[in-house]
Amino acid sequence: MKRFVRILVLAALGVTAGRISAEDPGAFKVIVHPSNPATQITRLKVGEIFLKKDKRWPDGQPAVPVEPSGKSPVRQRFDQEIFGKQVIALSAYWQQMIFSGKGIPPPEKSTDADVVTFVRETPGAIGYVGSGADATGVKVVTVVD
Repeated sequence: MKRFVRILVLAALGVTAGRISAEDPGAFKVIVHPSNPATQITRLKVGEIFLKKDKRWPDGQPAVPVEPSGKSPVRQRFDQEIFGKQVIALSAYWQQMIFSGKGIPPPEKSTDADVVTFVRETPGAIGYVGSGADATGVKVVTVVD
């Protein structure tokens, strides 16, 4: 019942499964390599892949995350919606990981087109782009709770 009420409230505010609205500069969609069989992915799984805590897809293929620049409104919205944190907090996490030798952050691309190209050309890749971005050649997946 609580989840149903939340969905109704979000719908009333114009929030969709993909994010706020196409006019919102921070609205995003999650994309994967076209060979990926997934049509939806949980918010938890997305977060684990982007933190590199989960490094494989269910079929065993390596998961390869890629992100837009940290200054991007899309990145800011993604980090808030997926992790509940601001970009600066995730940057601090990655600084700790780098310093301790435990990992490096996903590569950053400067444009949505660059993210799409990376995902299209890299088996196992996952990224996110603005909701209005051209996602030709990749698969858009739905993020679910």
